[in-house]
Amino acid sequence: MFKSKIIRFISMASAVACITTCVNLSSVTNISDADAIEVKDAFTITEEMGLGWNLGNSLDAYDNRVETMGLESEICWGNPYTTKEMIDAVKAKGFNTIRVPVTWYQHVDKANGYKINAEYLARVKEVVDWCYNDGLYVILNLHHEEPYQNRATLGADYEEISGFVTSIWGQLAETFKDYDQHLIFETMNEPRATGTDHEWWGPHDDEVDTINKINADSLSVIRKAGGNNDSRLVMMPGYCASSDTTIMTKVIIPDDDFVAASVHAYSPYGFAMDAKADHTAFTDAYKNELVNIMDGIRKTFSDKDIPVVLGEFSSSNFDNTEARCDWATAYMETTKAYGFPCVLWDNNVKGNNEGEAHGYLNRSDLTWYEPSEPVIDAMIKVLDSNEIKWGSERKSPVISHDDISTGTVISDKKYELDSSIKDGNCTEGLNADWKLLVGGDVAVQFTGDAPVIAVVDGGWDNWTEIKPYDVDEEKGIAYYSSQHIESAWNGDVTEIQHIFARTNSKTVVTKMAVIGGGEVVTPPEEDNTKSYPIRIEGDFMTFIVEGTPGTNVNGCLGYMSGSDWTTIEWKGKIPDSGKLEVNIDTYNLPHYIDAQFQIWWSDDNSAELVNQQIWITTTSAMTTTTSSTTTTTTSGTTTITSTKPAPVGYIAGDANCDNEVNIADATAIVQHLGNKDKYALSFEGERNADVDGEEGITGSDALVLQQVEAKMISLADLPLKK
Repeated sequence: MFKSKIIRFISMASAVACITTCVNLSSVTNISDADAIEVKDAFTITEEMGLGWNLGNSLDAYDNRVETMGLESEICWGNPYTTKEMIDAVKAKGFNTIRVPVTWYQHVDKANGYKINAEYLARVKEVVDWCYNDGLYVILNLHHEEPYQNRATLGADYEEISGFVTSIWGQLAETFKDYDQHLIFETMNEPRATGTDHEWWGPHDDEVDTINKINADSLSVIRKAGGNNDSRLVMMPGYCASSDTTIMTKVIIPDDDFVAASVHAYSPYGFAMDAKADHTAFTDAYKNELVNIMDGIRKTFSDKDIPVVLGEFSSSNFDNTEARCDWATAYMETTKAYGFPCVLWDNNVKGNNEGEAHGYLNRSDLTWYEPSEPVIDAMIKVLDSNEIKWGSERKSPVISHDDISTGTVISDKKYELDSSIKDGNCTEGLNADWKLLVGGDVAVQFTGDAPVIAVVDGGWDNWTEIKPYDVDEEKGIAYYSSQHIESAWNGDVTEIQHIFARTNSKTVVTKMAVIGGGEVVTPPEEDNTKSYPIRIEGDFMTFIVEGTPGTNVNGCLGYMSGSDWTTIEWKGKIPDSGKLEVNIDTYNLPHYIDAQFQIWWSDDNSAELVNQQIWITTTSAMTTTTSSTTTTTTSGTTTITSTKPAPVGYIAGDANCDNEVNIADATAIVQHLGNKDKYALSFEGERNADVDGEEGITGSDALVLQQVEAKMISLADLPLKK
């Protein structure tokens, strides 16, 4: 008999042959670590990434005066060589992620397909390994590739740029293919048309197309490399990794379960980077701007179920530590609620450097700079607090708006705006004083890219921009709150006299009006649960769920245990056959009681329970059954009886189902934990494998079987008692 364990399930499309090949386990230094190989979904990864730190201006340093460089490139911008002690210090501070920016173009053989210099690749791998072996998430990228991803002719040079970028990713994907999901790839860093008048703003369509195609090419090369690259998270930036909503909307994220948008947000820019701005306080206007930027990121990606990583953020040291702490608190409170992991940029510059003083860790003595350490502490305090749940506001609220036709018209003139034309990106100044705006929303009807609006005073001064807080893409209407205008305005709002609409791309504005303020709508929670009455019988039960192939589906078997509702959860993906087998161990469940088989979710709501099979198995300690009776219930009413070969009986420790318990079973467990798709244990194998006295299959079960092989534990003692 096997020990009681309620939450045990396995979903599979067909019987999986037991793995019997024995491999040498001597290379496994800590077999219980096999649990870490479990595949995590992209949103789980981004949540676990938490707060990150950039190893900036080190491996990404370069010297454009020379053709090639050696290992000395790492220190050519003034930083010391990276050490393991630096990485350990970052982890000890509380960071969960390290981004390792790397510039490759001065370390490749152009005549040999951009082959990376072996010594340089080994150095990068050494640094990555220090991070990886510390249990941190590691982001590896292509950074300052100035002759390639960053060039004035970006839009025309797709073929050459793609050749370089995909060659590098092919080599990196091969080098690191056995690393688990703690290693993350980022295709590029801030790709842009350098040296042009729009380097940081208003990309041309062909430049956007080049970036989108290179992102897709890089992903294809990474996935084809094999190993763990099929589930590796890949971050993809848009043009200059901008947090501008118009630019972000042009990013095409491939249909892939393990891709995240990569965004840089030194926000709000005036506070974080602009040397000419006032940094003495993190004002309500700054906070409102920050939230508007994050809302734009959320609407562009999170609302479409695309994970986001803020790969760079920081606030330069302007001798304003207290204000920076307020900024850090607001930044983390917003991004934590939205579910955005943030990776702090650190260039090891302590003092004011025209907006580029992002020094946090003193890499020479491994101390944290006094003006900046409190800023990090403020971030960690928010993340450690239970007041805000990670991702609790990942989706934008649903907002109800008055119809634009019911509002007070500001303009119904057609404006064709184009940022590539000198002075062509903005409407004329329109009359709209504060008495008209207060308490309402400005609604702008448009086609093309959603505009921003700006207000000015009677002297046409104090230009203040506001992004839309909501966009109805179907109707083509953007909404701007008067509350946001008031928060952003520096001064007496009664001085506001005029309003503009402006674009960062191409926009046609056809109407502007003031309507009532929008109201958040709380939609009723939709319950798509499908319940099927059953009775719990037999040693285990098989449920056949039919639906569209490829559909993700989950649910439970639920029953009353005393006064408590007890559930056994299951999940799976419907295979090409259209029928998913859900096998649930019912040996230790209360028998002959009414229960429910429930389908909680399927991607297209197509999944249905079509029949169930009750298995009654006769077992002994070291033998298997030869026959069994199967009762099949179709549509809950018709019963038919048939016979088929009985499942293998229970033998504690026999994970590979060969009727023997030896080191090969430990191997089968390790392989299963490492790659459940390739080395799936059968249902009986999973039941047999759980021998360590704790619920669930872990590396500890394999360790117990190694101890049995070494005569440290008797086979008769299996399974161990809790």
